[in-house]
Amino acid sequence: MTRLPSGGRIDRGRTVECEVDGVPLRGHPGDTLASALLAAGRLEVAPSVYLGRPRGVLTADPGEPNALVQVLDDPEPMVPATEVELRDGLAALSLSGVGRADPGGAARCEKRYRHADVVVIGAGPAGIAAALAAGRSGARVYLVERHRELGGALLDGDERIDGVPGAKWVARAACELAARPETRVLTRATVTGHYDHGYLLVAEHSAPEQRPPWQRLWHLRARRVVLATGARERPVAFPGNDRPGVLLAGAVRRYLRRFAVLPGERAVVGTTGDSAYATALDLVAAGASVPLLVDARPEPPAALLARARDAGVPVRTGAAVIGTSGERWVSAARVSALDDRGRPVGPVDVPECDLVAVGGGWNPAVELSRDPLVWDAEIAAFAPDGDAAVGAARGSFGLRDCLAQGFAAGAAAAAATGFPVVAPPIPPVDADPAPARVRPLWMIQGDEESSFVDLQRDVTVADVRRAVDAGLRSPEHVKRYTTLGTGSDQGATSNVLGLGVLATLLGIEPGDLGTTASRPPVRPMRFELLAGRDRGALHDPVRTTPMHDWHVRAGAVFEDVGQWKRARHYLRPGEDMAAAVLRECTAARTGVAMMDATTLGKIDVIGPDAGEFLNRVYTNGFAKLTVGKARYGMMCTADGMVFDDGVTMRLAPEHYLMSTTTGNAAAVLDRLEEWLQTEWPQLSVHCTSVTEQWATIAVAGPDSRTVLARVAPELDVSAAGFGFMEFRDAVLRNGIPARISRISFSGELAFEINVASWYGQAAWDAVFADGADLGITPYGTEAMHVLRAEKGFVIVGQDTDGTVTPLDLGMDWVVSKRKSFIGDRSFARPDTARSDRKQLVGLLPVDRDALLPEGAQLVEPDATRTPPVPMLGHVTSSYRSAALGRTFALALVRDGRRRVGEVLHAPIGGADLAAEVTDPVFYDPEGARRDGHQPR
Repeated sequence: MTRLPSGGRIDRGRTVECEVDGVPLRGHPGDTLASALLAAGRLEVAPSVYLGRPRGVLTADPGEPNALVQVLDDPEPMVPATEVELRDGLAALSLSGVGRADPGGAARCEKRYRHADVVVIGAGPAGIAAALAAGRSGARVYLVERHRELGGALLDGDERIDGVPGAKWVARAACELAARPETRVLTRATVTGHYDHGYLLVAEHSAPEQRPPWQRLWHLRARRVVLATGARERPVAFPGNDRPGVLLAGAVRRYLRRFAVLPGERAVVGTTGDSAYATALDLVAAGASVPLLVDARPEPPAALLARARDAGVPVRTGAAVIGTSGERWVSAARVSALDDRGRPVGPVDVPECDLVAVGGGWNPAVELSRDPLVWDAEIAAFAPDGDAAVGAARGSFGLRDCLAQGFAAGAAAAAATGFPVVAPPIPPVDADPAPARVRPLWMIQGDEESSFVDLQRDVTVADVRRAVDAGLRSPEHVKRYTTLGTGSDQGATSNVLGLGVLATLLGIEPGDLGTTASRPPVRPMRFELLAGRDRGALHDPVRTTPMHDWHVRAGAVFEDVGQWKRARHYLRPGEDMAAAVLRECTAARTGVAMMDATTLGKIDVIGPDAGEFLNRVYTNGFAKLTVGKARYGMMCTADGMVFDDGVTMRLAPEHYLMSTTTGNAAAVLDRLEEWLQTEWPQLSVHCTSVTEQWATIAVAGPDSRTVLARVAPELDVSAAGFGFMEFRDAVLRNGIPARISRISFSGELAFEINVASWYGQAAWDAVFADGADLGITPYGTEAMHVLRAEKGFVIVGQDTDGTVTPLDLGMDWVVSKRKSFIGDRSFARPDTARSDRKQLVGLLPVDRDALLPEGAQLVEPDATRTPPVPMLGHVTSSYRSAALGRTFALALVRDGRRRVGEVLHAPIGGADLAAEVTDPVFYDPEGARRDGHQPR
């Protein structure tokens, strides 16, 4: 092994110093760790994971199964040396298939979310052509390439395009793509998953010289995807095919051309197709000796034979490398003729060599394909049956075909997204013709225990035979029996070879077997990259309302409701929470108070069938709700239990605005979509979350009408002009358009002012200013809970727990008996009709100052305290009430309504708290305060 005096795409002007296993190593920028190791003569890497056999570099791409390393300052536990770009100071350890996870890595991980018209995966000639065609249309195009450079195989050959060398054509194309404002090229970026509807995950990493390193996970939504992922060369399973010094023929050529590294000085080349001839010729050109080129085909193309002969390379046809020999490394190849069935026959030649370059054919890289795969006998591999793949990924290996398919696919993809463009003409191409048909050759008869199919998993032909002898026929079963293809390389070099070996042992064609399923990610990814910066404080996004800063300045203490930060109460000097809540409640009951209710979920329900849809979703009717009116509604799950509630307004004949609880908004929208898509697809309804689009200010209290009259002076706010559960569109005195509803969650006269979210702070300021002389008081969620509990209004999730029906809550009035709705049939079940179910009741502690803990269990006074204690129910809400001048609570109690007047006990810490069972409505049971008084 040696570094050639010229050539390669490395920066010879600079030297890079690093080390592997503590041994210093030199290379150049542009080297990979694998190429530097080969250039330094290090043929052997770590031994294999299970058998401990010596192993060397096999490939020159990310599918490398042997040369695995751990970079010490990188948290990635195991990476192929073929993917590690050399840099100064790099230190790595070679691995036998197992790395060590290091959570303390310095890499910064982040995310990007983008939409694209066309995404082209792979920047070989076909991919570049597709990106050029699509980019010229003006469409938004992403070209994603896993290597540091564009070009693919064009960087390894002598092809000429449009009169210039392939590498120069690539450079021109790169300049054109970079100049297009709507085209973006990602290098060092691997598409790890291709999901439904064009959703792609792309893992990008920084250049080696960038410190600290970073990784970025792109979430791309593509309207069209062009797959130009190329192909991978496969090995052949023959005895000793894992010995260091056995490399894939294409990898040998890449090390010669791209890295100026000669992997061996005396090479035997074995092939089943055309491509390895170029490797043999390049070896000779680099000064190596090629004593024999072995072609399994009886009659290779005459032109190839002539070129080999002219270069002094002897060719033996109808033969194959059937084994290797050597102490640890290859020192000789064993070559024999093959019969019609691919079995060795006749004498065996043993040419000495230090390199065996093997080409068993090329497999299209199809793991990202969404099209079905079909067996292509011409290339002896599976290829996508569709037009999304181009070039080698489609099984087309001729350069002209690759360009033609790329241009056509790029133009078609752009046109399909609304950017019509004519496919560019195919430029003149000077390259080898499309390769001739390969001869399928999967395994060589011989010592099956040393004939390896999956090098990373140490799976041999003998292992596959054992699976067959056990009666397994399915590739999926054999995969699990042998672990073939389950390594970190995802079977890049072993999957198709394994299918070929299995088919040979079963006496059938690989196409009759089908393939194993490819599951994303197609390359290992760290959880850290998936999480990005969504860790620690950023793990769960925090949502704040437009008035959040005002609340902070006003001394609000916040609580988390869903992802929202909601003001729980506002502390004044000298106050604790209890004092603040009593003050806020008093203001709402005796004067006026205001609350930020922006966080309530809001869902637009639009369509001709919106009314019918809501009729089915809610327990009560909405189809006949008058435009301009609002109605409280309750949703149940299919088993009849309370799921959510809220007020829905009818804005237009086909337009409703539904409100939900704050913490359940996403779940409600998900539920609506689920029923629309799976149960009632015939309904013409669209649901859209508009929670973020609106800011809502609740103004409650006897003086709220006065404040509203000032805030919206042109609005008739009288009881006669603005009825309960109605809404009006109005303009606030500061010019802000608003939708104002008359809704109350406190039992007091109350209004909700809804404005576009960007007007939220201005509207809040106006209300606060107009109520200042009336002592308007901001109140938080704790006061809201007290006010609603005094009226017996439930909060879903606090007074319910998934086992409570509307009837249990005493809300029979909200359950229609004239229509069907989700969960209605469950009310006829004997269990839900029992009279002794837990029912919502009120509790008044005998000690007026005692506060029952929420969640406290309730028992009969004389019930045993020795487990099992016969529990009757539990406290769901418990507060101190300014209006009542005492404590009170809500509870779910078995047969609770029959127990009104009884005294129950709550055992707390060795003592009992006694409380009388009451009706759950404690305050203004007649509803007399709902209409308030007229403006002052």
